[in-house]
Amino acid sequence: MVGAGNPPVDPLVTGIDELDRVLGGGLIPGSTVLLGGEPGIGKSTLLLQVASALSSSAAPALLATAEESVQQIGLRAVRLGSSDVNVLAENEVGTIIEHSVAVRPSVLIVDSIQTVMSSNTAGVPGGINQVRESASRLVRHAKDSGSALILVGHVTKDGAIAGPKQLEHLVDVVLSLEGEPSLGLRVLRSQKNRFGATHQVGLFEMTEQGLVELQKPLLGDWSGEVPGTVAFAGVEGRRSVLVEVQALVSASSGPQPRRSVKGVSVARVHQLLAVLERHAGLSFAGLDVFVNISGGLRITEPAADLPIALALVSSLLDRPLGRVGVVGDVGLNGSVT
Repeated sequence: MVGAGNPPVDPLVTGIDELDRVLGGGLIPGSTVLLGGEPGIGKSTLLLQVASALSSSAAPALLATAEESVQQIGLRAVRLGSSDVNVLAENEVGTIIEHSVAVRPSVLIVDSIQTVMSSNTAGVPGGINQVRESASRLVRHAKDSGSALILVGHVTKDGAIAGPKQLEHLVDVVLSLEGEPSLGLRVLRSQKNRFGATHQVGLFEMTEQGLVELQKPLLGDWSGEVPGTVAFAGVEGRRSVLVEVQALVSASSGPQPRRSVKGVSVARVHQLLAVLERHAGLSFAGLDVFVNISGGLRITEPAADLPIALALVSSLLDRPLGRVGVVGDVGLNGSVT
């Protein structure tokens, strides 16, 4: 019962504003966060930066890794400019907990939950029994010790976090780091948060120095003087983001015209092409069509219909639109709302 004798616990600020924003102010002592994402997306990099940011605190973070050696972590830390990070290369949950009891960190990071194991449980690391038991023991330790716990989770081909579904119910917060591995933009989303809202997102850019927080529009040096480009003011969570919608229409060299789309639904682009042909008299038959959202951001808002359509027309007619920002939902009857 929360009352005068049991005041709410203040969150632990990580020092990374975009992460703290998604968490709802910071990490709650004794809570568990599950961070998922595709391989190479930057999960380990982000958490190494968290551990480094907390290194000067009274109770520095402890990074337990079962995937890399201390030397490998050290090489990444040098590249990122991180220092004074407590690292433990271990895959046995009991040993990780014993070390955490001795160190008493403010945050215990386990990378990853699919690679650690409990010696008292049958099965191989990553199996359902091992993941369930290892996660349960680590969560109990976090609650008993007061250390915040961050578990890294691998994802399956369909984007779901691998392991038993119980894993997501066991933790307090589920975060997902998304983006195109070949591009720089990373979006941190909250899928579950017992201590805050889930509509906040964090924006980062992957650089040689690690993940850099983004608090500016994603337009870069866009001028609008090139045909096929238009600015779109979208919304990610409760944040507005200004991005560039790019389109390229060219003569097809093959029997079947290409339709290459990144950042929006292919079906959506096909629908807009049909609307433009039916209601604007513009034919894209026999032409290759390419559509892209700058920075690797994925847009699902219906309001992106009009900027996509105008970018397509601009490229088709080879006429730049200039520095124009566009928002609008295009209906099947050609109406714009």
